[in-house]
Amino acid sequence: MFLHVLELGIVLHSALIGLSLEASNNTCTIKGLVAALCFHQMFEGMGLGGCILQADYNFAKRMIMAFFFATTTPFGILVGLGLSKTYKENSPTALIISGLLNASTAWLLIYMALVDLLAGDFMGPKMQGSISLQLKSFVVVLLGAGGMSLMAKWA
Repeated sequence: MFLHVLELGIVLHSALIGLSLEASNNTCTIKGLVAALCFHQMFEGMGLGGCILQADYNFAKRMIMAFFFATTTPFGILVGLGLSKTYKENSPTALIISGLLNASTAWLLIYMALVDLLAGDFMGPKMQGSISLQLKSFVVVLLGAGGMSLMAKWA
């Protein structure tokens, strides 16, 4: 079940990224979004792909999940292309809707990462048996979060 929620969060998030990319008229914003999109989608794809492979799904279900992940960002770009003539990026309504949608998908992804993915890794018997491994893993998680924060600040 958690994999379906994770897939839903990533799919919605990817569609919103594509929508933001196409609806933006500022070239400085587009350059940052493209850079963030490349790294972000690559790491999301690796994480989701690993979860899909570990799950005990049949081939058809795996392909459907991969298809939705692969097509949602281009779909968001197409929707943004259709809305780009009427969409006013800095209008109060657009900012509120964009903020609410981004916050809801970000909440879902953070929840899934902390509660389902990291907690499962940190509560395993191998991790619980070694304090050194726990400390190293904690440092690596913090470095990853710091790197993502730095990339978000740059983009």
